[in-house]
Amino acid sequence: MKKLEIVAADLNNPNHAEAILEATDQYARDPMGQKKPLSSDIKSVLIERLKEFPCYIGFIAFFEGKPAGVANCVYSFSTFHASKVINIHDLAVNPTFRGKGIGGALMSAVERRAREEKCHKVTLEVREDNRARSLYERYGFSNGNPRMFFMEKLLEPIPAKK
Repeated sequence: MKKLEIVAADLNNPNHAEAILEATDQYARDPMGQKKPLSSDIKSVLIERLKEFPCYIGFIAFFEGKPAGVANCVYSFSTFHASKVINIHDLAVNPTFRGKGIGGALMSAVERRAREEKCHKVTLEVREDNRARSLYERYGFSNGNPRMFFMEKLLEPIPAKK
C-alpha cells in the first residue's frame, strides 16, 4: 500500500463515511474549528445529509491505511464567468498526521478535479490567524481583488447560556 493515498469520497462506503466523520470531528475540535467536537446529533446525520446534497464532493487522505485528513467541498457557480467553482469548505488534517504533506496532497486533488470539471476557480475561506494560510498561499491562493470577507448570519436559535 502507498504511504499516502488521496481518494474521492464515496459516501456509500462505510470506511469513507467513518473517515469523513473522524476527520471533520477532529477539525471541529481544533482551535481553527469550533474548539469542541461535533455534537452527537450532527454526527448521527452528517453523512446522510451529505448524500442528499447534490453539490457535495469530498476527498479523503489515508496515510499508511489510516484516515488522516479530509477536504469537504461543494460545487458552486460563477455567474460572472458562467462556469462551475469548487469551494473548499473544510480542509483538515488530523493532528497526528500534520507535517507529512497531506494538506498539500488534498489541495492538489481538489485542483485536479476542478480542472477536469472545467471549473473557473477553487475558493476557500480561512481565518486570518490560521497557520494553514501559508499552505494556501503556496498553492496559489490569495486574498483576491477586491479583498473579500466571509460574513455570516446564523438562522438557528443560539442556546441560552446556563
